[in-house]
Amino acid sequence: MSSVRNPRTRREVLRAGALAALALPIGLGAAACGKGYADGPDPLVPLAEQAKADAAAADEAAKAAPEQAALAQQVAAARRAHATALQSEIDRQNQPKGGPGAIGQNGKGLAGLKQRLAVSRRQAADLVPGLPAYRAGLVASVAAGCAALQRTSDQLGPGEDATVDPAAAPQPPAEAGDAVQEALAAEHAAIWVYGLVTAFLPDGYQASATDSAAEHRARRDACERMLASAGVTAKPAQPAYVTPKPVTDGKSAMAVVAIAETDVATAWRGVIERTDDRGLRGFAVLALTGAARRCTRWRVAAGEHPSAPALPGTPQS
Repeated sequence: MSSVRNPRTRREVLRAGALAALALPIGLGAAACGKGYADGPDPLVPLAEQAKADAAAADEAAKAAPEQAALAQQVAAARRAHATALQSEIDRQNQPKGGPGAIGQNGKGLAGLKQRLAVSRRQAADLVPGLPAYRAGLVASVAAGCAALQRTSDQLGPGEDATVDPAAAPQPPAEAGDAVQEALAAEHAAIWVYGLVTAFLPDGYQASATDSAAEHRARRDACERMLASAGVTAKPAQPAYVTPKPVTDGKSAMAVVAIAETDVATAWRGVIERTDDRGLRGFAVLALTGAARRCTRWRVAAGEHPSAPALPGTPQS
């Protein structure tokens, strides 16, 4: 434990609950927007309408089945947060509002919400590659938020976990090099955290921790391959990281792992917002979504509420 308390001094202080050595930049919203407005219908309008419809359906599900109200209410709150964030961006951009609205859904109760979340996740993720930078980050967070909600209960999912083939990692364009380095730093930290918490997790969670650590190692290897293909030297892991609170038992271990996954999600949204490369954005969406789903799993296990982050990867002020 001495390595946890006495890491190297460089970048060892936690900021805003994040792990040390993860000084992640905020999204480049203002710089990415540019001047002027697009002429076509705003593609975010259908997403916002879908989020509003999903929130209303979740409210109805909570009323119809009080024993499932807590789960339905979490969906309603998250989808309402999605609608608010999307509508704010729609109003800011001030494009024409025409275009299709929400996709019709017939399912009721949690089964209907399960269908809605799957559709909404795909609807958002499919838009990410072609959007302007800030919008791509926001919509990727909406997609990841839907995926995280699917992970709160098998009644809503559980949804699909994305895996990574390091050999298939795309070559990043020059402007994304720093963002990929920051994603690599987040992956290094997450791997270290999973190693730290192993001794504290109950036996029933060891397999999940092992699988999660393996996925982070695959993403680390992918980042290193991407940087090498661009002729950039990948930065190594720190020898130790400072956790936001001592890890003394299973619950505190789960909470720290959830923080590590939050930092990973933030780093990958940063990649999305600093590249127009469709291949790299697609890879980053999978990484962001995977981190959001793992974060939710650990928050559920730790008994934290809400268990699913509404907009995973959103930089904290």
